[in-house]
Amino acid sequence: MIAAARYSLSRSAFPALAALLVFWSMGWAQEAQPAAAPAAAEPASPYAGSDTCMGCHEDIYNSFFKKNRHAAIEKDKRKGWETRACESCHGPGAKHAESADPTNILQPSKLTPGQADKTCLACHANQSTHSGRVMGGHARNQVSCTGCHSVHKPAPPGPRAVRINEQCATCHMSARAQFQRPHAHQLAQRNTPNQPMACTDCHNPHGSFLTKNVRMAIGGEPSCLNCHSDKRGPFAFEHAPMRVEGCSACHEPHGSSNPRMLTRHNVTQQCLECHTNLLGGAAQGGVPPAFHDLRSARFRNCTICHQKIHGSHVNKALLR
Repeated sequence: MIAAARYSLSRSAFPALAALLVFWSMGWAQEAQPAAAPAAAEPASPYAGSDTCMGCHEDIYNSFFKKNRHAAIEKDKRKGWETRACESCHGPGAKHAESADPTNILQPSKLTPGQADKTCLACHANQSTHSGRVMGGHARNQVSCTGCHSVHKPAPPGPRAVRINEQCATCHMSARAQFQRPHAHQLAQRNTPNQPMACTDCHNPHGSFLTKNVRMAIGGEPSCLNCHSDKRGPFAFEHAPMRVEGCSACHEPHGSSNPRMLTRHNVTQQCLECHTNLLGGAAQGGVPPAFHDLRSARFRNCTICHQKIHGSHVNKALLR
């Protein structure tokens, strides 16, 4: 009797014990699993976008995107500045847009010339016109790119040559005054807009391997020979100053009070500056032969006989 009761009790309690075991195992399994990590929030972009800049700088925005060639950066996908043209020069602007603090944005106009140039050269470093930027006269004198170029404003009206000359004249006033002399290159000016010559025709403002930022013609020759090609060598018999000192040995390149833009008032004084009592004879630039009686007017104009003073192919005395 007792055994049967125990047997019936165990059979009736078995389902409850089984269910309890199942619930206990499920709870243990849940406790054993590590808690799921919360979803990581996406980092906020440090860039605000050009449309955000327009909210405060609408006048600059309109001037830049409607009339300035740098606006093409807004659609440049290659360098990653698409919709961020403003921040390509001023740096990330999200913090500045939130605080409106000018210290939170890069201002090239308030940087040192070297730092401002790095901003521009991030895009313009590989252009051929800037080959001598580091050693050019403007860079050595701490003239930054923004000292001559306006990034936001459009180009002022008028012929390009006139605009360039007026920009250069703001610093190079003495050179501009030389162009007002009686014998000078015809520089483009406001009152003569049809004259195309500009300072950059002869000088490379971004730097050159020649002195005074002079542009190079073919073979490293000065840019004078781009226009005066009839004076280009090589000659079988060269006039030494042409090869050693260049055109400026005898001519003032901007303008002169003397005919043919010479550095001396007349040809005799110009030639005798070198051809005086030097050793070596006339062929090496020494004294002229005895029959050159300088008291006679016929001998005081050297170029009547020595016509090929820039160089000759047939005569070592440069007579023809």
